[in-house]
Amino acid sequence: MIQNDTIIALATPSGIGAIAVIRLSGERAIDIVDQFFTSVRKNKSLKNQKTHSIHLGFIVDKEHIIDEVLVSIFKNPNSYTGENVVEISCHGSTFIQQEIIQLFLKNGCRLADAGEFTLRAFLNGKMDLSQAEAVADVIASNSAASHQMAMQQMRGGITNELKDLRAKLLDFAALIELELDFSGEDVEFADRTKFRELVSKITVVLKRLIDSFSVGNALKNGIPVAIIGEPNVGKSTLLNTLLNEERAIVSEIAGTTRDTIEDEIIIEGVAFRFIDTAGIRETTDLVETIGIKKAYEKAENAQLIIYIIDSRIERKEKRKEEIEIIKTRFPNKHLLVIANKSDLISKEEANSLVSEIENVILLSAKNKTGIDALKKELTSLVNLGALSNNETIVTNSRHFEALNNALQAIISVQIGIDREISTDLFSIDIRECLRHLGTITGEYDVDKDILGHIFSNFCIGK
Repeated sequence: MIQNDTIIALATPSGIGAIAVIRLSGERAIDIVDQFFTSVRKNKSLKNQKTHSIHLGFIVDKEHIIDEVLVSIFKNPNSYTGENVVEISCHGSTFIQQEIIQLFLKNGCRLADAGEFTLRAFLNGKMDLSQAEAVADVIASNSAASHQMAMQQMRGGITNELKDLRAKLLDFAALIELELDFSGEDVEFADRTKFRELVSKITVVLKRLIDSFSVGNALKNGIPVAIIGEPNVGKSTLLNTLLNEERAIVSEIAGTTRDTIEDEIIIEGVAFRFIDTAGIRETTDLVETIGIKKAYEKAENAQLIIYIIDSRIERKEKRKEEIEIIKTRFPNKHLLVIANKSDLISKEEANSLVSEIENVILLSAKNKTGIDALKKELTSLVNLGALSNNETIVTNSRHFEALNNALQAIISVQIGIDREISTDLFSIDIRECLRHLGTITGEYDVDKDILGHIFSNFCIGK
């Protein structure tokens, strides 16, 4: 947690590129760079320049010119970290990058730890803890949906959601504590009716945020979609068509896929993680049996299930029975039924399938027809309403745990009020609720080990 030193790190990805950016932060950052910077304008000192200014010149070690650079200056407190920050844009040669970094390491800097720039921003009050965590999510975002959620969080989404409610709860907590000081006087400073209303409102907000986690976590990490069905109905062909590459082996021999194959694609800004599984059938083959068991496990863990049937096979009653078995086995899953190989049946047979199976999608994975309809249906099954309305969606498991703990505490408060138990008993639960909410934003003292864990997941230089 010591911040009186100056740190340095490469802020751009390592390797050769057109340019690289080297970042320094600390009280002496500008002074250290100034020692080795020669401006194209003679006698120009970086220490005397305005904040948020850019300067062209050279990094020079004694009389040796290392590189021509652009130096950006950000003076405290108007910088990302709240300290003096210098960013050096140099040519992207790995040799040049290391020459500059090594020069400053020998002259008052040390290498930054993972996430240390953002850690300093948090410790200096430039952002709260939930916003700091969102920085890593912005960097890691791989779809429009995950990017939008991370940006909303970085702008203080969950903080703004809880700020007013937490402040009001804090006011009531103070009044409750005051009542305890005058316990012998039999007085009430906190209006119980208003307190009940606040507790009820907090409960509703916490439940909504907790419920959003299942969607938020899926959108952040990719929505898992299990592709299941009997052998040779076209599961692997569908996966290959969706990915637009030969990812899975396709064969007329039943039982070709014996393990699960996973890959991810972006559809309408949302990441879907498709899982091709072994064909489900009765078999005595030990390896295939293990594959079928895995297929059911993947379906259990998936958010969406695609059940594929062969359009050509005439067995109406058997098909209905199989679909009902899948629905019964996975009652809480979104189920999409796909009739593959529809190019091999007549129009009358296709119409019969549509009337027979509710919301069935006819397609030909081999000929790539009906794929757009499938993609449209997939995105429609994802709850994007909250995302479209720019509502707060919880994606962080640490926040999810803290919200659950806060909810349990506030429920205990509600029970205490309803049963009119002693104030000193449910005041403990009020403090517990405030503590759990405070750990989300860092307003409550956060354990150093927790901070270490959070920022260790950042890249060096951020």
